[in-house]
Amino acid sequence: MNKNSALSVELCGLKLDNPIIPASGTFGYGYEFAELYDINILGSFSFKGTTYEPRFGNPTPRIAECPAGMLNSIGLQNPGVHAVINEELPKLKKVFNKKVIANVGGFSVEEYARTAALLDECEQIGLIEVNISCPNVHNGGMSFGTDPKAAAEVTAAVKKATTKPVFMKLSPNVSDIVAIAKACEDAGADGISLINTLLGMRIDLRRKKPVLANKMGGFSGSAVFPVAVRMVYQVYEAVKLPIIGMGGVSSADDVIEMMLAGASAVQIGAANLVDPFVCKDIIETLPAAMAKYGINNLKDIIGGAHNG
Repeated sequence: MNKNSALSVELCGLKLDNPIIPASGTFGYGYEFAELYDINILGSFSFKGTTYEPRFGNPTPRIAECPAGMLNSIGLQNPGVHAVINEELPKLKKVFNKKVIANVGGFSVEEYARTAALLDECEQIGLIEVNISCPNVHNGGMSFGTDPKAAAEVTAAVKKATTKPVFMKLSPNVSDIVAIAKACEDAGADGISLINTLLGMRIDLRRKKPVLANKMGGFSGSAVFPVAVRMVYQVYEAVKLPIIGMGGVSSADDVIEMMLAGASAVQIGAANLVDPFVCKDIIETLPAAMAKYGINNLKDIIGGAHNG
């Protein structure tokens, strides 16, 4: 079998040469990494979380180091959807000739739908990933992704606004991830992305105050990997949708483990910030890892840990 086709996977009709996708917020709009290597080797990538209006983001400091991970409270800093369509995507087209994943944030159901409708016009975009870890301004700041009803509402609104496949990116900061995933499926989602960051905090011992200006932030990195694998496994059992798995992935072995749990493709996030070549390295080492575990074709192992 052709070595390359052994790595290929599919997400709702979008064919990927391999399952490796840099995660939103860790790869910018792609062209910065294109200066380091040919990013066309990637399956795809999810660009920086984009909202309708430009956002400056949260006050600094907004990054904190942790053992086996990091905290961030960037606050969805981005130039707004119009600048993304008019400036970022044309720049990206010069260095990336595959379909890209648009990551959409919002603070109301209407904002999600408006942003998705504009991105629907973009031929470069293969699918839309909807970040429902954003605070719902009409509901006291509670994240859309912590309430099945709110998650379903956003899903239905975005589905109505776009013809592209819609993947809902779920927050792990819930007691029942399955209820949220099922609500998204029932509302018409085409796929599920999980997990987003866990809520964490560090305190500066000298200042005796929180390190982050925002006090709390999203915890990511290798420490969250077992949580991500568990949630992907649970959601795979509960829904009949393709899953993009993420959370602490940093090696070819991690990719295989995530796919055995049920992921059809895998995003790499915090590891990109530690080593900008990590996605390239994973793609190059995947065939050897597959050989080590007797895997001929990655498609065959999706959800393999559920058999028997």
